[in-house]
Amino acid sequence: MVPLTFKKMHLSRPLRTACIATLALSLSSCASWKKGGSGSGGDYGGSDSDSVNGTALPDRQEGVSFLGENVDRNKFSPVHFGYDSFSVSGDERGKIREVAEFMRSSEKSIIIAGFTDERGTPEYNRGLGERRAQAVRSALISAGADGSRLQTVSFGAELPVDSSSGDSAWAKNRRAEFGVVR
Repeated sequence: MVPLTFKKMHLSRPLRTACIATLALSLSSCASWKKGGSGSGGDYGGSDSDSVNGTALPDRQEGVSFLGENVDRNKFSPVHFGYDSFSVSGDERGKIREVAEFMRSSEKSIIIAGFTDERGTPEYNRGLGERRAQAVRSALISAGADGSRLQTVSFGAELPVDSSSGDSAWAKNRRAEFGVVR
């Protein structure tokens, strides 16, 4: 086996100029990428988006964390998802109706946390977890819940319900959970 070594590379002036121009264009396009604008993932804003399906996200509540002691994470069953999906299936709609009904009779806020199984990159899983949380938020709003009391967060593949590998474990980990702020 031959060891890899890196030698100082000398680029011709035209090639160096082309590389610098490409880098400058790339950076300028990043600066013009607006929050919730193009590249936001269809109907659902990215994790920095101000709205989901046109319904404004509320400001984050000071001192409230999905994992905090002031959040009850056991009141409702999680909504489960298919592989690589953020569509809320018909089988899961009863859970959505139950949470929406609770919200109509209570003034409490809810945090929706999206999770994935272990497959995929951390970045992809965080994005998919966010799209799952936002899909549940949108379904709750459609079922009559007040969107101003719904927040979303993504944990991606972190905090699995079942840490083993295999179809059964992965199915349990593809979920969105509800946290009721006390």
